[in-house]
Amino acid sequence: MSQFSNTDIFAGEVIGTAILILFGAGVCAAVNLRFSKAAASGWVVIAFGWGFGVLAGAYTALPLSGGHINPAVTVGLAVESGEWSKVPLYIGSQMLGAMIGAVLVWVAYYAQFAANADPEFAQGTLGNFSTIPEVRNPAANLATEIVATIALVLPILAFGATTALARTGSQVLIVSLLVVGIGLSLGGPTGYAINPARDLGPRIAHALLPIPNKGGSDWGYSWVPVAGPLVGAVIAAGIFKLAF
Repeated sequence: MSQFSNTDIFAGEVIGTAILILFGAGVCAAVNLRFSKAAASGWVVIAFGWGFGVLAGAYTALPLSGGHINPAVTVGLAVESGEWSKVPLYIGSQMLGAMIGAVLVWVAYYAQFAANADPEFAQGTLGNFSTIPEVRNPAANLATEIVATIALVLPILAFGATTALARTGSQVLIVSLLVVGIGLSLGGPTGYAINPARDLGPRIAHALLPIPNKGGSDWGYSWVPVAGPLVGAVIAAGIFKLAF
């Protein structure tokens, strides 16, 4: 983190995270909202949409900030390296970028969200922005997010230590496929936040945006997709330091 200037970190993480959410929340809106040509196209489409979001966002941010676009990745790297001075800047930039990305999704799907004004078509919209557990069990949901984030951050740290990947610049491509795999394998219980900014930023946007009949923003659950990924990142970094 120390090799990047504060200005570049801010720009890279805001832009990269906004692109991540534009793709990720965008695919959720495409699949879940009525009057979308991709309506009801399913979980596989969502998983690949988020993977492509990581691909586009991280590669865009890579030359400016290293392409973290995820507070859990930033914390994992900080635990592994001992560099903490720029962690608040990274996380603040990621949160802002996530909120911007969520607003852009609302703009892109404005007509579909506006259709909620008609009681015949009204539906809750939070799932297009943030995660919602299929079975609400805070302990189990927290465990799912911890395990899924370990499955993300530990390989990312290992990829960074792999000379061939570093030489070819293909780490981001591999990480995007990793995110698809996590979504397909571990996303079922909670929707796999594995990124505090990815969940909290769009949740704030959902609370603020003038979407008719949007329903609540579920603040009672909001701590789980923040705490789980951060705990998972610390555990992953600890495993990496012990094993590698």
